[in-house]
Amino acid sequence: MKILITGGAGFIGSHVVRLFVETYPDYTIVNLDSLSYAGNLENLKDVEAQPNYTFVKGDINNAHFIDTLFSTHKFDGVIHLAAESHVDRSITDPLAFVKTNVIGTVNLLNAFKQTWHGNYHGKLFYHISTDEVYGTLGETGLFTEQTAYDPNSPYSASKASSDHFVRAYGETYKLPYIITNCSNNYGPNQFPEKLIPLFINNILAKKPLPVYGDGNYTRDWLYVIDHAKAIDLAFHKGMQGETYNIGGFNEWKNIDLVKALCKQMDEKLGQPQGTSDQLITFVKDRPGHDLRYAIDASKINKELGWSPSVTFEEGLSKTIDWYLKNTEWLAHVTSGTYQQYYQKQYG
Repeated sequence: MKILITGGAGFIGSHVVRLFVETYPDYTIVNLDSLSYAGNLENLKDVEAQPNYTFVKGDINNAHFIDTLFSTHKFDGVIHLAAESHVDRSITDPLAFVKTNVIGTVNLLNAFKQTWHGNYHGKLFYHISTDEVYGTLGETGLFTEQTAYDPNSPYSASKASSDHFVRAYGETYKLPYIITNCSNNYGPNQFPEKLIPLFINNILAKKPLPVYGDGNYTRDWLYVIDHAKAIDLAFHKGMQGETYNIGGFNEWKNIDLVKALCKQMDEKLGQPQGTSDQLITFVKDRPGHDLRYAIDASKINKELGWSPSVTFEEGLSKTIDWYLKNTEWLAHVTSGTYQQYYQKQYG
């Protein structure tokens, strides 16, 4: 089987690529990434020499390039992770999110459709999305696969649109697909614009920890390695045309999460408790900030047998340990040095 994984040098994508390369040596894994600021090939040093792995630098916005790539490789499966994903950036530059998340997805769908011309036996287009497409929750309730879409940011609107296109291609062209909507991911290799790695890096640098509003925004947190395992299960055992929500059963208010992070950082750095808390700084809220996300992941649990392997406290500890052991990786990312890796390795 030949599989295209888009966005495979990014945070979630690198963990999915590694899992598939190592677990399925008979598969050919092609990793397509544009190597934007969030793409980091240093995430994949340990598998780049494997015989079943190939990296291709390219942009899903380039329809001709995508068509050529598919006609050359004739992928049996696509695991589509490439996306602009940072909400704050979407508020600043919505069009970039439309181009990548909507048009880029349609380019992939068109190429997949044109490659197989309806002969889809053993083929699958797997689209990874977000819980943010569902909008916001009150103090109670959970997002299910039947929750109506109600996106509130340019990011979530672009992802909602891409989800609709995938389903439309399934209905119109009978293209085989699966969609999964996940909650907030955290773990090793995450670009430090996201909350947890940003705050780990800021504590190490003794910089402020900026918390939006009153800090009572609530999110469900999913350990990235658990997410990669869920993607593996859904790809191989999920039912075509279905949607699965993937969540960590770990709801945390932002301020409580930050304090838990500060507590563990103080312990691991051997400094007095409360040292990191002094860095917490409340800042002006961002526009369209959803109050609460929480996923009901019972469907994927009952149908595919997936469940999280760690509690949030355990996953947070593993995550902090990884960053403390990989300070060189963190330094390369924050300095921009990581962007030179492609040129050094692939010339």
